[in-house]
Amino acid sequence: MIGVVYLGNNPQTEERLRYLPGRQVTFTKNYFEAAEECKKHGVSDHFILFFEKTIQSEDVTAITYLRKISNGIYIILLTNQLDDEERKVYQECGINDTLDINAPVTVINKKLQFIFDRESILFDAQVTKKRVLQFKIPLWKRIFDIVFSLLAIIVLSPVMLITVIAIKLESPGPALFKSKRVGTNYKIFDFLKFRSMYTDAEKRLKELSKTNNQYTAGQNESDVFTTTPSSEQIKQQMPDLGMEAEMMISDEEVMLIGDDFVVAESDFSKQKEDEINNAFVKIENDPRVTKVGRFIRKYSIDELPQLFNILKGDMSIVGNRPLPLYEAEKLTIDSSIDRFMAPAGLTGLWQVEERGKGGTMSAEERKQLDILYGQTYSFGLDMKIIFRTLFAFVQKENV
Repeated sequence: MIGVVYLGNNPQTEERLRYLPGRQVTFTKNYFEAAEECKKHGVSDHFILFFEKTIQSEDVTAITYLRKISNGIYIILLTNQLDDEERKVYQECGINDTLDINAPVTVINKKLQFIFDRESILFDAQVTKKRVLQFKIPLWKRIFDIVFSLLAIIVLSPVMLITVIAIKLESPGPALFKSKRVGTNYKIFDFLKFRSMYTDAEKRLKELSKTNNQYTAGQNESDVFTTTPSSEQIKQQMPDLGMEAEMMISDEEVMLIGDDFVVAESDFSKQKEDEINNAFVKIENDPRVTKVGRFIRKYSIDELPQLFNILKGDMSIVGNRPLPLYEAEKLTIDSSIDRFMAPAGLTGLWQVEERGKGGTMSAEERKQLDILYGQTYSFGLDMKIIFRTLFAFVQKENV
């Protein structure tokens, strides 16, 4: 049975609450008494609090405190009327609902019944809001990352210095390339690499990804999404097509009609599915890459600045590769979320598997390996991946 508590000093309200059929209400005069009732119910037990509106600043203090000491409280503010600013203040401090201060017993009872019937939804939503599912890196993994990255930075500092000089000598622009990447828990951070491309590389990506993307290389021209003529054109052509064509369009396929296009619903759905399945972009024989860039990519030297990302805590040595924003936004569906509930890494399961297969891997295979790592990672698996990475860091494919 959910407990019901009233906090206030209004005799008329108290009288109505006393006559609620089958409800036992506890009456309190201040939030200290209400807090004691909270403690009696326990931290996570469910109960409803009717809170009578008084002075806003005092109300905010009381509601904030009560919300803090109990996860299972559902607060109904009894009030005459709230303006927009007041409503915002009370919502932010933690009320769940409002009810007219002069509401009759039948309305109050109906409100309580509504809450009782939806207890699992309304109260669990409170707890879930405070316990957002997030990945937290284990202590053993974080200690390993700090020690490994510090030693690697010290040992490889001469290589990094020579790389900076070579990049600056070949082409104008900064030696380091920063891009926004999405890592663990969909956290966005500045991802560091040695610049391996010309400075206009980002502008040319969209054009190249249509024709050179390895993950869409097998897609036929006929598979690419196209639209049929506009709705106005169809209306003009319909008399010539006759009743048979009209029946074919209406009965055999649902058509989505826009201002300047008409497209079959099945074609539109296929396009959206293809966009998700081909979220990753990898360009073969990329013309944007410099000569120095090809060398440092072949030997994975361009990845070395990520040691500073690891030291900072943005990434781990082993994990799922952090993705550019345009790739990550296509993987916010339920079937892909698990890849972001895992460490973001310098190297990972799909990287060593891909190189073992000669660089040929579909976007779906890559996504499933990321999810698999997130579900099964351990110290032993991390050591195996690092070992395989050390013996497979030279890329044979030109990607």
